[in-house]
Parts: sequence; structure tokens; C-alpha cells
Amino acid sequence: MKFLEISRGNSPVILAMPHAGTDLPDDVRESLNERGRSLADTDWHINYLYDKLLPNTTIIGTKIHRYAIDVNRDPTGVSLYPGQNTTSLVPLTDFDGANIWSRTPTIAEISVRLNDYHAPYHATLKAEIKRIRAIHGYVILYDCHSIRSRIPYLFDGYLPDFNIGTNQSTTSDPKIEQCVVDICGKTSGYTSVCNGRFKGGWTVRHYGQPTKGVHAIQMELAQRAYLEDEVPPWTYSTAKANRLRVELKKVLMTLGNWRPH
Repeated sequence: MKFLEISRGNSPVILAMPHAGTDLPDDVRESLNERGRSLADTDWHINYLYDKLLPNTTIIGTKIHRYAIDVNRDPTGVSLYPGQNTTSLVPLTDFDGANIWSRTPTIAEISVRLNDYHAPYHATLKAEIKRIRAIHGYVILYDCHSIRSRIPYLFDGYLPDFNIGTNQSTTSDPKIEQCVVDICGKTSGYTSVCNGRFKGGWTVRHYGQPTKGVHAIQMELAQRAYLEDEVPPWTYSTAKANRLRVELKKVLMTLGNWRPH
């Protein structure tokens, strides 16, 4: 499937990248307004940020932008954060609460996108989880994300640099969560939080079943940590990114060496 990007390895760690894609089907692009077509809510350059940090790792991503359909949302449309501002399976607004459509998608169109993009992404992810678990007896699914560090519509103030999510410590072995928390907490010049505003999206919550050997953890990075600025053209800062990559490599290498006891 041309919209899926997958690199297979045999490490116990799988990296998922659900929001790095910027492709839009023609009908979706035509239905978005000018603001929507700016794709401001992309997890910019995440694929470059994590490139080659952990050898022999499986990486799964979609090229389709989250405005077409968000593969990190419940396919039934249930909200991740009931009572809080958030975005849905097919977002009607951007992260600032502004409308992104000139013509709102119909139920029929959403159903097609679920079938064409959401379901194949998760079928692939499920198959890779099964494959890696068969090799090691367990798997660690690490969901890669980034977001602007200040978005008043979604949260107050500024986000920490590292936002670790395990849905209140339910989606991974507590020792995995603690390893990541400890590494991020000891970094110089960065801030971190576990299960703060972002507790893990549908992917982490759906697949994370520690008792069955599937451990899932989300890392939401503040984009100020690796972009020149958090405004268009969303330029990747090599200097900032290289410094951040040192810390991310510590996290991934630790997860790659982790073993259940």
C-alpha cells in the first residue's frame, strides 16, 4: 500500500509514526479550506528525528495526513479525553479550535477513509506486533509524536519537552515506564512529565496489554526542542535535533535492552 511506510527489523521495539504524513487524497485537499491545507498540526520531521537511533527496529508510518483521518483515534469516534478540547477521528478543527473545512466530510466519506487508510494501518501494526512478539515473547510499541509547545485551546501554559503517556500506567510494565521517566528526568536542559496532558492516544491504549506481553508507551515531544521555530515553514534545526537525539537514543537503547522478569 503506497500510503504506508514500513521498515521491518527484529528488535523487540516497534516505532509507530501516525502523524508524520503530509499527503492528502485529492478529494480531501479540495474540501479543506486554506487554513486546513496548511497542515499546521503535523508531527513535523519526526521520521528524521528518530532515524537510525535504534538498529534493527521496525518502523510503521502512514503518509496520509491526520486531517484526512487520524489513525491514532478510536475508529468508533469515542473521544480520548471526554470533557476536554481535543480532535476527533476526522478533525473538524485544528489545534487552535479553528475550522479547517470548506466542506465538512460526510459519514460516507469518513467510512471510506476508515476502510482505505485507518484499517490497513492498524492491520499492519497488529501483524508486526504479532511477528515481534513471536520472536521475543514480548514487544514494546513506542508511539512517536510531537506538537507545538503552546496551544491554549488544548492546554494551559507550555508543555514539557518530554510528555510520556501510558494511560495512567496501564499500557506497559511499570518498569518500562519508570526507565523512560528516569532517563527523561535526568536530561540536562529539558523538562518532562508522565501522564500529564497527554496520556497516550488510541494506539497505545488499544494495543498496550502488559499481561499479554504487549507494552505500549507514547512519547509526545514539544516541537520547540528540535524545530527552529514552531511556525511555518516548520524548519528542522539540526543543532537542536542532534542534542535531542542523544537523549532519545538513550530511551530507545534502554527499551531495546529491557527484558521482562
